[in-house]
Amino acid sequence: MTGTLYLCPTPIGNLGDITIRTLEVLKSVDLIAAEDTRNTLKLLNHFEIDVPLTSYYEHNKAKKGGVLIEKLRDGQNIAVVSDAGMPGISDPGEDLVKKCIEEGITVVPLPGASAFTCALVGSGLPAGRFSFEGFLTMNKRNRKIHLDEVKNDTRTLIFYEAPHKLVSTLSDMLEVFGDREIVLARELTKKFEEFFRTTIKGALEHYEENPPKGEFVLIINGKNKDELSEELKKELPSPEELLKKYMSEGVRGKDAVNRVAEELGLPKREVYDLHLQLKKETKKEESL
Repeated sequence: MTGTLYLCPTPIGNLGDITIRTLEVLKSVDLIAAEDTRNTLKLLNHFEIDVPLTSYYEHNKAKKGGVLIEKLRDGQNIAVVSDAGMPGISDPGEDLVKKCIEEGITVVPLPGASAFTCALVGSGLPAGRFSFEGFLTMNKRNRKIHLDEVKNDTRTLIFYEAPHKLVSTLSDMLEVFGDREIVLARELTKKFEEFFRTTIKGALEHYEENPPKGEFVLIINGKNKDELSEELKKELPSPEELLKKYMSEGVRGKDAVNRVAEELGLPKREVYDLHLQLKKETKKEESL
């Protein structure tokens, strides 16, 4: 009989945020796989948990993942923890979960602390629909490509960012997104918890003068729907251009009119009248 993989969220700052169920699981498993064994050891010592620890992090996940799978196959129960928050969110726990599912090994996620959900609900920005984008790459070109892919998303956008990259990231966001509302959350659940509510430009100016400290969650307002509609309209061809295109491709008049009306959201009568006018102009040109 195979063992079970438990995903155990750990506090993102305040140790009191760990759940009773998580403590029970951590005490009962055969092994705890930790992103940083030093950090996790402090947590285990605080709660007087004496269970063997092993490291499982980004740079050893390929090799160690296989070792953990073998132990699970042998019937051992394993808990996975990250440095803080929910394992599997922007950490290698995601890979281990996938391998377990492929092997038919049971995966049990436990509810608990997560930095981006705390930041989102405390930000005051729309929380009904959002997109979690995680960490942006160090590479400036790839970072801009990522931002460009989501610039027209009308949902609230969530990013994680390290202090040494924050100013560069805000600069790229201002260039790609324009100046939107942003909330920068740091030290969540700790004594000096901070929600800095401003605009991207305001945040950039602030942190250029005040070097950032600590890990950040960035909550950014999505693209304004009205602005997006206007921009998309500007990118659309004119009814005349689209009709001429379809006519040149040999599309029948009625079908061409229906296509243009549907694609541009125009009344069919308006497009039909334009079609008649274009046909007259075409005949006049041909007769000359």
